[in-house]
Amino acid sequence: MSIVEVKSISKMYKLSAKQRKINKTKDKYLIAVKNLSFEIAKGEIFGLLGPNGAGKTTTLRIMSTLIKKDSGEVIINGHSVTSEPGQVRKDIGFLTSELKLENYFTPNYLFNFFSDLHNVDVETRNKRKKELFEYFGIDKYAEIKVGELSTGMKQKLSLVISIVHDPEIIIFDEPTNGLDVITAKKVINFLLHLKEKGKTIIISTHIFSLVEKICDRVGIIINGEMAKVGKVKEMTIDKNLEDAFFDLYVEKVGEDNA
Repeated sequence: MSIVEVKSISKMYKLSAKQRKINKTKDKYLIAVKNLSFEIAKGEIFGLLGPNGAGKTTTLRIMSTLIKKDSGEVIINGHSVTSEPGQVRKDIGFLTSELKLENYFTPNYLFNFFSDLHNVDVETRNKRKKELFEYFGIDKYAEIKVGELSTGMKQKLSLVISIVHDPEIIIFDEPTNGLDVITAKKVINFLLHLKEKGKTIIISTHIFSLVEKICDRVGIIINGEMAKVGKVKEMTIDKNLEDAFFDLYVEKVGEDNA
């Protein structure tokens, strides 16, 4: 049974004169996503794989109700991102590298603040904060201002804040981007732990090894379109995922553009 349905979504951005000059194009619009469709089953880890600019982040932002699609529909846990965005936000947690935490707040304050936004009761909030802070080592820095934290600690704090309400569906845009190998491993193990709890996880990435390690299925996006969707194990029977991706990329864009 699908808990997420993305149905033929498209999104275009209008380019300014300066952007057209930088990109050396006369086109007034950039097609970020074009007729993109896929489904995600409850309890699986689904990866969106593609190069920078392929449309992964735009897709996740549409799914998370942060931006509006031009056409198509997205249904998450039975709710439309168009007509029921508030309910969708209750069901999802969204982590993006662009989440900016104010430097003068502390992890303790931010966790409490976002818990209140999601109407999490105090007892549940304190229990979850203790578990998550201890797992990621944030407890030692709970009263240190964000501006004094390392980049890795800020990323872990952002992750924790995105799931204060224990959502059923978790959407992560480049979850290990910019992390050192130890912290990245911690995050990967945590994602697998969430899957064991029955959570549905969607990640976007350009890291082949991450997809092979944790994803059940993967959708490969090239130039805003879904080039292929399938089980990771089936895509890697005869070759590794990187080789499979580049074969598909050459097929779609041509060898001269690869």
